[in-house]
Parts: sequence; structure tokens; C-alpha cells
Amino acid sequence: MMLWHRTVGKGQNLVLLHGWAFSSDVFQPLVIKYKKDYCITLIDLPGHGRSPDLDGGIHTWCNEIIKFIPEKSILLGWSLGGLLSIFIANKIKLNELILVASSPCLVNNDNWNLGIKNEIFDQFVINLKTDSTKALKRFVSLQSKNKSQINELHKSIQKYPASQSALDNGLEIIINSDLRTQYKNILTPKKCILGTHDTLIPAKIQDWYEDNASKTHIIKTGHLPFLEKNFEI
Repeated sequence: MMLWHRTVGKGQNLVLLHGWAFSSDVFQPLVIKYKKDYCITLIDLPGHGRSPDLDGGIHTWCNEIIKFIPEKSILLGWSLGGLLSIFIANKIKLNELILVASSPCLVNNDNWNLGIKNEIFDQFVINLKTDSTKALKRFVSLQSKNKSQINELHKSIQKYPASQSALDNGLEIIINSDLRTQYKNILTPKKCILGTHDTLIPAKIQDWYEDNASKTHIIKTGHLPFLEKNFEI
């Protein structure tokens, strides 16, 4: 079992982990921008992009991903990739952890309101079961208000559609993972980049991150801060 991965550029090791339903191609603008400064490793999550399926939860997925993370890496995770990155940062030594539009607990619960609203998430899960294409289109439209950006994202999902089992496993991880304690235990330097208009991860999570020894940066954007010109690692 080998996850699809590739390495581009020269410099300090930088590993990029994408979000649910996407592939590492979503980071292409970042690769173009930073390949002269970093040795960038791109990994397609299990059953996403060009990677084969891998049954199991967050432990199984992360143990597989870890195999492709070079020593002394900066690990950048977006959305679900951020959640996985928190888990990984508890397992291996990193130089820095960067979370982009992410939360240690991606769905709200009784004592947490800094993730995705329950009603948005529940409706989405129902839609995914009845009409996955329509649900994914809706999911893409939540990421951005920029029409051409939405079209590009939709094309990238169509080019490498995630398998149904990967989508299901990914949702299980999103629903069942509350990594707040793990996040607090991370001694690696931590940074979090958020979008003011993000409809999935509210920018008000900034305070929680700052209370937990993280640098934060907010960009005037939606759920895709890394596609903005003023995004900086």
C-alpha cells in the first residue's frame, strides 16, 4: 500500500496535507509560489486523488502519511488535513505545525462551537448519501464566493474523484475526532491561518488558538486562505 506523493523544489522540508474530497493538486498555486524556497512534499490522502483506498480511522491514515514526511519538516494541513496534522504532530518531531482553515474539533458539539455548525454538517451528510455529486458541488460552493475559483475546485474534484469509501472514512474521522487535548500537548511551534469569511471554520477560533500558544493570522477570504496572494507560510 503506497500513498501517491511527489516532491518538488529545494530548501527546508515542507509537507502539504489537503482537505476532504480534494487532492494535493489544490495546492498547485502554493507549489509555484514556494518551490524556490522549500522542498515541498505533496501527498494525496487515502482514497483521494491518485492514492489507493485505506480502511480504518485517523490512526491508520496518519500512520501511513507519516511514512512520507521527511525529518525536520514544516507540516501544513488545510481543513481535514489540519486535523490529521494535529494527530501527526503528537506522533513525530516536526519543525513547525501550520494549520490553515482548520480546527482540532471540526464539528460543533455541546461544549465546542468553533467548528462546522451541526445543521450544515448534518444536512451535508444526508445529501452525500442521496446525491454525492450534488453534495460535493454544494461543498465546493461553501469554500469560496469567487466563481472562477469554485469552477477550478469543482474541476479538480472531478479530475480525481475520491472513492466513496474514502469520503465515508474521512467523514467518520471528521465526526469522531476531538483533538483539543492533543493540540495543547504539542510543543512544536504552532501557527494557524484563518479566513474572515470562512463559512465552515469560524475566524473567532483565533482566540482559542492564541490561548493555546499559537501564532495566528487572519486573511480576508473564505475556506481557502492559501489561494490568496497575501497568504504567507
